[in-house]
Amino acid sequence: MSEANSKYLLEMLHLTKRFPGVIALQDVTLRVKSGSVHALMGENGAGKSTLMKCLFGIYSMNEGQILLEGQEVSFATSKQALESGVSMVHQELNQVRQRNVMDNIWLGRYPKKGLFIDEKKMYEDTAAIFKNLDINIDPRRKVSSLSVSEMQMVEIAKAVSYHSKIIVMDEPTSSLTEKEVDHLFRIIKKLQSDNAAIIYISHKMEEILKISDEVTIMRDGKSIATKEAKDLTTEEIIKLMVGRDLTHRFPPKENQPQEVILKVKEMTALTQPGFQDVSFELRKGEILGIAGLVGSKRTEVVEAMFGIRALSSGSMELHGKEIHNHSPKAAIKNGFALVTEERRTTGIYPELSVSFNSIIANLRKYKTKGGFLSDKKVYEDSKWVVDSMKVRTPSVKTPIGSLSGGNQQKVIIGRWLLTKPEILLLDEPTRGIDVGAKFEIYQLINELAAEGKGIIVISSEMPELLGITDRILVMSNGKAAGVVDTATATQEEIMRLAALY
Repeated sequence: MSEANSKYLLEMLHLTKRFPGVIALQDVTLRVKSGSVHALMGENGAGKSTLMKCLFGIYSMNEGQILLEGQEVSFATSKQALESGVSMVHQELNQVRQRNVMDNIWLGRYPKKGLFIDEKKMYEDTAAIFKNLDINIDPRRKVSSLSVSEMQMVEIAKAVSYHSKIIVMDEPTSSLTEKEVDHLFRIIKKLQSDNAAIIYISHKMEEILKISDEVTIMRDGKSIATKEAKDLTTEEIIKLMVGRDLTHRFPPKENQPQEVILKVKEMTALTQPGFQDVSFELRKGEILGIAGLVGSKRTEVVEAMFGIRALSSGSMELHGKEIHNHSPKAAIKNGFALVTEERRTTGIYPELSVSFNSIIANLRKYKTKGGFLSDKKVYEDSKWVVDSMKVRTPSVKTPIGSLSGGNQQKVIIGRWLLTKPEILLLDEPTRGIDVGAKFEIYQLINELAAEGKGIIVISSEMPELLGITDRILVMSNGKAAGVVDTATATQEEIMRLAALY
């Protein structure tokens, strides 16, 4: 190891990662010392997880180099990374829930006694790791019986079982209580004392300043600054995270918010941890944004409004009359529509036609007396979707999966407009869409609001929210932290509210 580099356990130098049409990382450098907690911060979409996936062998980088203990490495698989002492506790837990805890920890590397798995050794090794980390979970318990926080502890124990030199933790406290967070911090201190390095991804300012030695801040796929945590304040971190001009182009606003049409009162999710006591109002012709960081429960709120998630308490009033969206079917009947966040997973049938995807939300409308679909009505409405949404497609019979993301999204919005909704819920409506298509979606949202529809838009892009909305509800850790007027709001004010709880 060279003298110049001897103080760093890990160096990721000048990394660039391109996806079709997008530069996800551009000339990013990250240096991490042994026995340190190095926080990685940035807005949603800043490139933090992409950078870690390049380290962990999930993505291959286009340019740059990675040095581990001074030696250049390039992991083609996560298995190679793990075997080299690099592990990652993912934000989305990926466990075999029907197997027990120790099976999940030793999966793919079971201790053997001859040709058979040595269950006794596996149990003892798991128990020893748990004792060392002060984790009180029976190794023989089925994973499906664990709470989310216990599953997270199992994943951390699994990372430790590899004797990892570097452990990446992606939003590790998003589902933890205060007591569980304290336990996690004790585990981190223990790992530090064993000279492991922790790369800690989080949006929570107080946590970062409490646990970290150094902080690297990313913005728009670039590393902006690396500073010692003791030299930073919450305000400085926010300025570094959001310190860009609003360079996106947005159509001029033509809508005029009018009287209140929807009141959401003290909604609390049945399943916890979830959102609690969320209240807000939506006006006719208004575009209301919902901002918040990962784990703030933005999506859960609109899913509950649409009848996908159950409530333990709270109510909704439409035009002063209480309504009950116990199911999506009831929500549609009450004039609600939801464009989901994961377009490919929950929004489209990729192998089926534009026509089918246009009419699927309202099939009864197209049934003939004989119980068949009316080809004439189906064609007329799907043609209306293509024409009015300006969908670029060879025909309505083209499989929707062959269209661009922007055109798929326009078909989905058109589908819901065919149900004649009064309240339109849009969850990340421009995610994965190029700039030109974004403008068209913004224009469409603007026009729908101008027609008097009440629109709620969830977005992780701050410039987008500031560019298209009238007001912004800011969520923080499942609570409504405040509502700001878009015309006078600043990115710093929104970020401060988002980190409030």
